[in-house]
Amino acid sequence: MRVIMEVRERHRPNLPIEAECIVPKNFVGPERTFYVWKGNKKLELRDVFRIRRDGHANSVDKVEIIIRGDSSHIKRIGEYMDGGKITIEGDIGMHCGNFMSDGVIEIRGNADSWLGREMNGGTIICHGNAGDYAGSGYRGEKHGMKGGTIEIMGDAGDFAGETLAGGEIIIHGDAGDMPGVDMKDGTLVIKGDCSRPCGNMTGGTCTVLGTVHDMLPTFRNEGTQQRGDQVLTRFTGDHISRGLGTLYINKFKYID
Repeated sequence: MRVIMEVRERHRPNLPIEAECIVPKNFVGPERTFYVWKGNKKLELRDVFRIRRDGHANSVDKVEIIIRGDSSHIKRIGEYMDGGKITIEGDIGMHCGNFMSDGVIEIRGNADSWLGREMNGGTIICHGNAGDYAGSGYRGEKHGMKGGTIEIMGDAGDFAGETLAGGEIIIHGDAGDMPGVDMKDGTLVIKGDCSRPCGNMTGGTCTVLGTVHDMLPTFRNEGTQQRGDQVLTRFTGDHISRGLGTLYINKFKYID
């Protein structure tokens, strides 16, 4: 079953909409009424979207939600998603895929901050850029993403994979400042450049195929190692926190 959701034109499109009800499981079975929030104003889902259902589904895995129009300020889509697929044809607002455990979210534009925050499983593919804190834990949380995969075809903002505790984040472009800070487990791959990666890291593996700027001096250089078709420098640390993490880096420059 396909659920086509087209964002209606809004008088003030920059006001965020909280839309955590948009998950495939809510469209299994008979049609129900759901609500979203614009500030302190409660709205029916149909007040924000034109909705068309094609077919029927008796299990979540047979539901695909397609979101069209300007969804760049619509937040929390796919929160606690446990199966099925969401395709977003443009940009998406903050907190997309919070806590998801299964299923696929495909974003054909850019994603705002906190993409895949504290997710446990499933797959997020972002064809554009992602904002800060992709795959991270929210402020004060000790663990970020614990399972699943986030693949970002463009660049990522600062703090990608902060407190990463499992799963895999792949960034095809550059990452910002401090990716993998407080990383505990899992895999972080950055195919472009970044700065100050993995401070206070205690576990897991981070690979940077571009250049690391402002390399932290608290990692130990263990020599070079062949990784695929590249020879990378292997570091261990962060030794300031007795960390057991591993960093593979192509090129690096220490802080002046």
